Amino acid sequence: MLKTLGKQIGEFKWIAISSPLFMIGEVICEMLIPVFMGQIVDNGIYGGNMAYIGTTGLKMVAVALAGLACGMLGAYTRAKAGAGLGRNLRKAMFDRIQEYSFANIDKFSASGLVTRMTTDVTNIQNAFQMLLAMAVRAPGSMIVAMCMSFYLSAKLASVYLVAVIFLATVIMLLMRSASKYFKRVFEKYDALNESVQENVSAIRVVKSYVREDHEIGRFDRAAQNIYRMFISAEKRVVTIAPLMSATVYTCILLISWLGAHMIIGTGGVSTLTTGELMSLLTYCMNILMSLMMVSIIFVMVTMSEASGRRIAEVIEEESTMKNPENPVMEVADGSIVFEHVYFSYHTDSPEAVLKDINLSIRSGESIGIIGGTGSAKSSLVNLISRLYDVTDGRVLVGGTDVRDYDMVALREQVAVVLQKNVLFSGTIYENLRWGDPEATDEECRRACVLACADEFIEKMPEGYETRIEQGGSNVSGGQKQRLCIARALLKKPKILILDDSTSAVDTATDAKIRKAFAEEIPDTTKLIIAQRVASVENCDRIIVMDNGVVQGFGTHEELMRDNAIYREVYESQTGGDRDFDEKK
Repeated sequence: MLKTLGKQIGEFKWIAISSPLFMIGEVICEMLIPVFMGQIVDNGIYGGNMAYIGTTGLKMVAVALAGLACGMLGAYTRAKAGAGLGRNLRKAMFDRIQEYSFANIDKFSASGLVTRMTTDVTNIQNAFQMLLAMAVRAPGSMIVAMCMSFYLSAKLASVYLVAVIFLATVIMLLMRSASKYFKRVFEKYDALNESVQENVSAIRVVKSYVREDHEIGRFDRAAQNIYRMFISAEKRVVTIAPLMSATVYTCILLISWLGAHMIIGTGGVSTLTTGELMSLLTYCMNILMSLMMVSIIFVMVTMSEASGRRIAEVIEEESTMKNPENPVMEVADGSIVFEHVYFSYHTDSPEAVLKDINLSIRSGESIGIIGGTGSAKSSLVNLISRLYDVTDGRVLVGGTDVRDYDMVALREQVAVVLQKNVLFSGTIYENLRWGDPEATDEECRRACVLACADEFIEKMPEGYETRIEQGGSNVSGGQKQRLCIARALLKKPKILILDDSTSAVDTATDAKIRKAFAEEIPDTTKLIIAQRVASVENCDRIIVMDNGVVQGFGTHEELMRDNAIYREVYESQTGGDRDFDEKK
């Protein structure tokens, strides 16, 4: 984990290294000031030497200014290094997510990835800045102050040593108890983010079913879980402050009492000066406050450990799909062959989702795919563009196993309009050019004509410059589907897959789209998944899926004659086989 996160410091490495060096300079300056103060008391005030007081005072000012400069530079460098680390972590996670296969993405929930890129990164960034500020400063200040204290009086300095050992032991026990809560609390953020994300994205459903109170309760439960975890951890952490205060005041009392006796001396012989006692009292605060800073570091590291592991999981996750050593860069044509294909989403699944699929589709054919919910229609077409890899068997596109292609080259020639249509915030032109960034305005308009999207776009006040809100919330379901089809057509693919992508359009528009496909892109292989028989009956051939098995493959007429499942679906949607009888 540390190695993975450490690599992300990248170009901010030298800035990060310089920050502790500035902190060391600040510590040295702070430790010199009590020495000068003691000298002013002993040699200046008691000696009545005003020149000495002035000279030493100027030294103190110079040292203080040097310490201020070091402190400001240290704050600047650690802030820049911390912000840089946060930026690099987010970029590293985002870049790695783009490389993931669907199988990798299935391992992480959307809310979990959001938490990792926001809350978890912030925790790491804060902890990193805290380490740069205190990891050197706190131990360094404590060690230097302890050495100076022993230099002034070993007898009095032993009081500090006992206090440090006592506090270190107690703090370690308290932090060990609190750490288990800090590790668990950030996992609860996933549930909180999931509640917010689902509520916002489905706000229309929530309001239409009057489920606001249910969603508020769900959010409250997630927030209460985080609250309880933090309270349990903080109850242990807050014990440190009063314990620290009690120890500091006890040390001051002991040092003052013992120091006074040493100043007075035994038999009139003083073994400690007033200035040295003042310096020791100053070092007392330095030592114990340094210990407090060490405890804060321990808290931050404990809190960020779980976040660091979650971030490292995303960065270290290797894609289940890799390009071969010498990938094929050209897709010859749109032919598709399934050879004894089996597929499971998880290797330990007791039953395959697809079972012994054997299909041969010619380039340019129009293929309908029909079947009940859960019959694995989408799973079948996902293998063509290698969104998933087969568990057994082969899928060939253009006569070549899809695993032998360069994935970018393959997906450039396979356009998929997914079951869940997604549009991005931006203009209609910007959304269309996801299919082809270099497409001209004329090409965009032509694709919209084929997808029957021009009908509603031209009625909008700003036409193709109309802004689409995030997720396409300001267009209807049918309009969103037609825009997604137009976007896919701009790729000019050899294979076009429509995964139930016309379910929200009326039958007349559906027929227009299918007619445009047949006339305008005859050489493109078209796979049309649909629930309506009317959407696929005019296809060259139709695949009938049931429970992950191909139960029929042929023309509409052949399936009506020979396939009971297809005939039953047709009759249930048309009220009988009257139309089929008329065609015969």
